[in-house]
Amino acid sequence: MIKVEGIKKKYGDILVLNNISLQLEEKKIIAIVGASGAGKSTLLHIIGTLDKPDSGSIIIDGIDISKLSENKLAKLRNQKIGFIFQFHHLLPEFTALENISLPALINGSNKKTSAHKALELLTIMGLEDRAHHKPNQLSGGEQQRVAVARALINNPKYVFADEPTGNLDSKNADSLHKTFFELNEKFEIGFIIVTHNNELAKSAHQLITMEKGRII
Repeated sequence: MIKVEGIKKKYGDILVLNNISLQLEEKKIIAIVGASGAGKSTLLHIIGTLDKPDSGSIIIDGIDISKLSENKLAKLRNQKIGFIFQFHHLLPEFTALENISLPALINGSNKKTSAHKALELLTIMGLEDRAHHKPNQLSGGEQQRVAVARALINNPKYVFADEPTGNLDSKNADSLHKTFFELNEKFEIGFIIVTHNNELAKSAHQLITMEKGRII
């Protein structure tokens, strides 16, 4: 479980998060919704350890991450957390297989084991025939599926997704949302997703609605 207690965050004079407290259950699809500027992405980045709050605490599986050194925080991030963004951020010079393998290699896995797991994930994503294609040889939907596979390579407990289908057409968006639920059921991975997609929000196990830096 992830517990958030009394989180506040300012950028300059603007209070972006105002005393946020919540609990995120594990093994669930959790949607965070709200108007633009409500603080959704900031909250996601702070819970996902990519940013730090001005005050308050985040406890992930009983660990207060504010007490961790940068090295231990990076280790926790690499072992427990996966990230998916609106833009896929694939490295253009690497193939799909190499892009997916990279976090595993950074985590100390050998090249053969990493490639085998990456190919397994590509198969789950229906992209096994795209393993040796570079990003510019893939469609937008395929690129984002590769990014999802990359987020899963280290068997994370939680995947944080910031508008993961924001750049996809409705058909590809619906397909990717279906994949999230399939992955959640098959591997019991928790997905915490910032989204404007009403259908995804309605289907989520837990729905968090934000307005002006607060949970409403």
